[in-house]
Amino acid sequence: MSANTSDTRQTSLQIIGMTCAACANRIEKGLNKMDGVAQAHVNFAMEEATVTYDPAQVDLKQIQEKVAKLGYQAVPRTNRDEADNRREEAVRRQKRKLLLSAILSLPLLWSMVSHFSFLSRIWIPDLFMNPWTQLALATPVQFYIGWPFYSGAYKALRNKSANMDVLVALGTSAAYFYSLYLTLEWAAEGGSHHTPPMYYETSAILITLVLLGKLLESLAKGRASEAIKTLMGLRAKTALVVRDGRELVLPVEQVAAGDIVIVKPGEKVPVDGEVVEGSSAVDESMLTGESIPVEKKPGDTVIGATLNKYGSLTVRATQVGKESALSRIIRAVEEAQGSKAPIQRIADVISGIFVPIVVAVAVIVFGIWYFWISPGDFGQALETAIAILVIACPCALGLATPTSIMAGSGRAAELGVLFKGGEHLEQAHKIDTILLDKTGTVTKGKPELTDVIVERMDRTAFLRLVGAAEKNSEHPLAEAIVSGVAAQGIELQPPSRFEAIPGFGIRAEAEGREILVGTRRLMEKFGVEAGWAHGKMANLEEEGKTAMLVAIDGRCEGVVAVADTIRETSREAIARLKRMGIEVVMITGDNERTAQAIARQAGIDRVRAEVLPEGKADEVKKLQAQGKVVAMVGDGINDAPALATADIGMAIGTGTDVAMEAADITLMSGDLNRIADAVTISRKTMANIRQNLFWALGYNTLGIPVAAMGLLAPWVAGAAMALSSVSVVLNALRLQRINL
Repeated sequence: MSANTSDTRQTSLQIIGMTCAACANRIEKGLNKMDGVAQAHVNFAMEEATVTYDPAQVDLKQIQEKVAKLGYQAVPRTNRDEADNRREEAVRRQKRKLLLSAILSLPLLWSMVSHFSFLSRIWIPDLFMNPWTQLALATPVQFYIGWPFYSGAYKALRNKSANMDVLVALGTSAAYFYSLYLTLEWAAEGGSHHTPPMYYETSAILITLVLLGKLLESLAKGRASEAIKTLMGLRAKTALVVRDGRELVLPVEQVAAGDIVIVKPGEKVPVDGEVVEGSSAVDESMLTGESIPVEKKPGDTVIGATLNKYGSLTVRATQVGKESALSRIIRAVEEAQGSKAPIQRIADVISGIFVPIVVAVAVIVFGIWYFWISPGDFGQALETAIAILVIACPCALGLATPTSIMAGSGRAAELGVLFKGGEHLEQAHKIDTILLDKTGTVTKGKPELTDVIVERMDRTAFLRLVGAAEKNSEHPLAEAIVSGVAAQGIELQPPSRFEAIPGFGIRAEAEGREILVGTRRLMEKFGVEAGWAHGKMANLEEEGKTAMLVAIDGRCEGVVAVADTIRETSREAIARLKRMGIEVVMITGDNERTAQAIARQAGIDRVRAEVLPEGKADEVKKLQAQGKVVAMVGDGINDAPALATADIGMAIGTGTDVAMEAADITLMSGDLNRIADAVTISRKTMANIRQNLFWALGYNTLGIPVAAMGLLAPWVAGAAMALSSVSVVLNALRLQRINL
């Protein structure tokens, strides 16, 4: 039942005791029926429940009690380390039980060869053939090792449902108790006549194989969350903090916002912050995928877990703990891995009705064998029914989707692509049209000095005067000129006089010379003849650049042009998207001429120019009305409505928090190749899920008739069932090795 208030909380619970997808379905349904629970998702692969609830109507303790009533244990997940420790302890227990079960089952397996005439010449110790010995070996396996199956089956049946435990408990109990009946009958007759075939080995070996499958599954599932462990491993463990004039080495958890932190060369930046002193280059590749270190100076921001390469930096901590960029990334990956993709509903529905149907089929087949095919042969009928019960366990079906989602979203995170949830990972493979914002997405979002045309002056002297004239201006175009000149190693002195002339340009004096930089109208205003430069200026403007005339001491000496240049990787990325069959459209508020110039450079064929911010969402709707599945890619606040309207919104991680909040996918770097990576990973993940569902369903569909025909010994069915789950998980893990 939905909560009637927006004041909700979300909690993550580790669920202990689930054995198959039917368990996860039962817990999910039970929690969703509770008053005050807005939404509950249970992920079988991660053994986790995510519950959104209204604390005014229901509290955490009641949620835990509900899970306990359903037969499981819910433990608040305070941190991933604790959950991993619990999982590792559970794996150790599984290993110990498996070893004991194998030791006790091995003699029974040896005795089983007497059932096959072609193996009758193999020597078997008489002790192993004795029914009392077999009973002594099988009983601890059945009731100590196998107790969790009985417990799980009882809890499931008590809640009017059925799961894998029911099938295993039914199958092994039938074999064990029928063998016990034969043993007592043999003993009552004096135990001297020929020992009848016993089925103790069937129950013991089945339990051993199921345990083996579960252990392999647990180990493989542990590998599926490697991406989270890798991200967590990036964190710095300690920080050098300055407090009360003293330098203290503190655990990074104890650093508070506002603390001053010193980061030495070669060390990891411990927290997100702002550089207050020093300069260096910081390697941000582990978070953004950008391989070139980024220059940092006072006023610049640094991200925790990145690597300081050269100089020492003094940083004021701004985001610490759960608020840091890395923590937010880890949280996004966890949420994606814990969410459900719509395709999983198919598996959930099938798993929910599968077990009762299988039990009914096993009973019917038992009757057919006992009364018609092999009249009176209870043992053969029983073996056939047990094989059906075991081969039909829907474990593989329950693992098919969540393990692929875990592995796919984990690999995406390693490549700098964060999916907000499984539904977005699924939806992205359908994208056929991508709408790209121009500024800050296709382009760098920051103007740069692109062209310098000089008529007769020395180029260096010309640039030194232009740079000096613009040095005191705060206009973005002036900043681009100053940065471009400085990048060429030219030292700039401040001007002795500076005047900004709004709408025209600037007038300044440097090195004793008068300098004008601006429009054609500025030259006309001061009577400067600039006819020779007008044609060159028009050519630059045709290329989408902002061109400015430069006059020195009353003579037009040259032209400088500034433009927001396209990212180095944009053309390559757009060509890649086209090869994938995706149409690329650029959308911008800029004028048509500038937009077309940028589009030509980037290789984009379709352009929507002079679109107001609110109009971007309308453009998305127009494409959707044509039947297109549209992804919008942007980085600014003005892109948020379009990001929310699109089928998939992708935010450039170097952009604003508002854009990232509105988006379904965050691209951690400005490289547009991440768009193609996101679509590729989605396509490969969906293909992987379909493979898993096909094999899981195909396995059950084929296995049941084969078992019903009596062509499958129960222990073979048990081995096949265990291997089917492991094969599904291993197939999903292939996604962790995707190379793009």
